Amino acid sequence: MKLNVKAFALAGGIVWGLNWFGLTWWMMLTKGITHEKIAFISDSYVGFTVSPLGSLIALAYGFVDGLIIGLMVAWVYNKIAPRLRSKD
Repeated sequence: MKLNVKAFALAGGIVWGLNWFGLTWWMMLTKGITHEKIAFISDSYVGFTVSPLGSLIALAYGFVDGLIIGLMVAWVYNKIAPRLRSKD
């Protein structure tokens, strides 16, 4: 079975972007903010802050990251999967 690379990449982008969006809002609402968390995320996502605007920035960066990772995973899977099937 082959994966649809575009669909898998899009799904990965949506899930990962919403993950970062939700994480940012969770940090704002629960005051679960530490300097280590912000420093780690800000190093990865330039312009990120724990704010409503920062959640949109994280959503955009997360979408792009998830899209690229989903694309690579689906492409590698499609290349490897046929070789792993048993020859009956």
